[in-house]
Amino acid sequence: MLGEPEYNLNELFAQLGLESSDEAIDKFIDEHKLSKEESLTDASFWTDSQRAFLKEEWKLDAAWVEVIDELNVRLHPSA
Repeated sequence: MLGEPEYNLNELFAQLGLESSDEAIDKFIDEHKLSKEESLTDASFWTDSQRAFLKEEWKLDAAWVEVIDELNVRLHPSA
C-alpha cells in the first residue's frame, strides 16, 4: 500500500503558482525574509489564494505541512 506522497519545496512553489526551480526558490527566500514576530501566513507577499492554501494545509496538518514548515524556517532569520 502506498503512503502519502512526499512533497518538497519545488512542488510547494509550483502549487503556489511560483517559479519552482532551485535557483528561483533561493532567490525568493533571499528577497522575502520575515521578522521573528511575523507569521508565515501573515506575510504581505502572499496572494489571498496562496495564503489560504498555506493556512488550510497547516491547520489540517496535511501532507504539505513539513514542507511549509521548512519554508517557514528558511524565511525567518536564524535566532
